[in-house]
Amino acid sequence: MQELDGVLLIDKPEGMTSHDVVDRVRKKLGVRRVGHAGTLDPMATGLLMVCVGRVTRLLEYLGQGDKIYSGRVVLGIGTDTDDAEGTVVAEASAAHVNLAAVREAAAQLTGEIRQRPPQYSAIHIDGRRAYDLAREGKKVEIPERTVRVEAFTIDALSHEGDLAVADFHVRCSKGTYVRALCRDLGALLGVPAHMRSLRRLGIGRARIEDAIPLSDWLASDSPAAHLRDPLLYLEGLPMWHPPREAMERLANGQKVEVPEADALAAAPGDVVLVVYAGAVAAVGEIVEGPRTAVRPKKVFWKRG
Repeated sequence: MQELDGVLLIDKPEGMTSHDVVDRVRKKLGVRRVGHAGTLDPMATGLLMVCVGRVTRLLEYLGQGDKIYSGRVVLGIGTDTDDAEGTVVAEASAAHVNLAAVREAAAQLTGEIRQRPPQYSAIHIDGRRAYDLAREGKKVEIPERTVRVEAFTIDALSHEGDLAVADFHVRCSKGTYVRALCRDLGALLGVPAHMRSLRRLGIGRARIEDAIPLSDWLASDSPAAHLRDPLLYLEGLPMWHPPREAMERLANGQKVEVPEADALAAAPGDVVLVVYAGAVAAVGEIVEGPRTAVRPKKVFWKRG
């Protein structure tokens, strides 16, 4: 990758949209092609993976790993957005709720579960975003979907009058709404609930400890020095290291057979990362045939 191509790990502050961060990065670096992998709501803080330059073409493959969050859920109040920014729609005393009961409920929300996204979400319903329909006062039935929650740990529980407040950690698959987990946690306990705060700690191999606060990065005299190699975060995809001759054929848009010695653990239709000279050179697709072959989908490598 050339200069100003890479992954930037930003610690997003509260109150900014993920798109706001992208705009700041674009202006600071003077680069037009900037995007992010995995949206954080304005009220959420923490790890935002920002892609710069040609790495934006890898956005669909970055951020596929599990997400790790810490947060706080309030039991006893429900909102229309399932978080603290929404309008209160239900209240009930949670003074009786204890730590053991909350942990037991959280355990029921681990593994592969069916989850209904919040009314205020980016899910498309008949070609429109659910949150746009919700703002118009239209209540729509958002279908449930299967998500995977590897861990839902309740760290502590305290009481604020009739409310119970629990601190938690979650490790979950892409597409999981933590707001919905908080809502459903309350439902299992027989009380309304909403998410008070959320901080993202990890995306796949990326960790918040490796991120730089946005304000510090914006004040930096060498902002490009914080760009990282996307190979660090492209996990779960088979990799092929072809010789130069094969690389040139891929760059010409040709299908290339993979030698038996380089056998890939992939099936027809699977995506494979093509790595040459220690960098992502292309993204290919396994094609069906008597021998395993790779057809280029996106090529980054340039002869030189």
